[in-house]
Amino acid sequence: MRIATVGDNCMDVYVNLGNRAFPGGNPVNVAVYLARLGEHPSYLGVVGDDEHGARLREAVAAKGVDVSRVRTLPGKTAVSTIKLVEGQRVFGDYEEGVMADFRLDEEDRAFLRGFDLVHTGIWGMVERDLPELHRRGPLISFDFADKYDHEILGIALPHVDYAFFAAEEDTPFVRDLICRAQARGPRVAVATLGANGSLAWDGKEFTPFGIVPVEVVDNMGAGDSYIAGFMRGVLLGEPLARCMALGAENASVTLTTLGAW
Repeated sequence: MRIATVGDNCMDVYVNLGNRAFPGGNPVNVAVYLARLGEHPSYLGVVGDDEHGARLREAVAAKGVDVSRVRTLPGKTAVSTIKLVEGQRVFGDYEEGVMADFRLDEEDRAFLRGFDLVHTGIWGMVERDLPELHRRGPLISFDFADKYDHEILGIALPHVDYAFFAAEEDTPFVRDLICRAQARGPRVAVATLGANGSLAWDGKEFTPFGIVPVEVVDNMGAGDSYIAGFMRGVLLGEPLARCMALGAENASVTLTTLGAW
């Protein structure tokens, strides 16, 4: 399977752990988790010419991800400050750094057209490239996180096959959200619900799934690892419920480690 992830990256700096920094960002995490599952994904993005940028590139490559299309720009690598409270991440300030200037060039677009799946997210800076990519063949998965009313939904959803959202529990609002999202283009819309599992809508019926219980160390990256497991299941031709189970299984591994990976 040929899989690429594209878009944002950052260093997650844990302010209550002595400013310990871990590489992260949704597309980066999804690529690393796919590599953990035995795939050989590529990641496209941009880092700064600082210590964080060098460390991020090296760490991602060391996990088995192709970083040949990661560019280095003068400036700072994106940084997100985190506080860990009883295993739950609490986000603080975010400095976008050189990610603010990230755009795909024609070589990037040509590169991506050769993949079976391209994954990105709401901070990936590539939503306007999706129509061409989608038309050229790759499946597109997209993480909208908890930005339910963001303008990117209108831009991206018609060109996305699998849409992911983050919520906390199965409510009428969440059901309406994924129904409306799926009606705008995706084959399936999924809400990850943290400790309450996940919920999917395929245009015909809702499919709920629970969790794989573990002792939680840090929930950073749990949703991203769910996406990786789920989308690998899609590429393997698994039914929806099995894709959700694969997502939950992959997330359970992530929950037992400090940092996203």
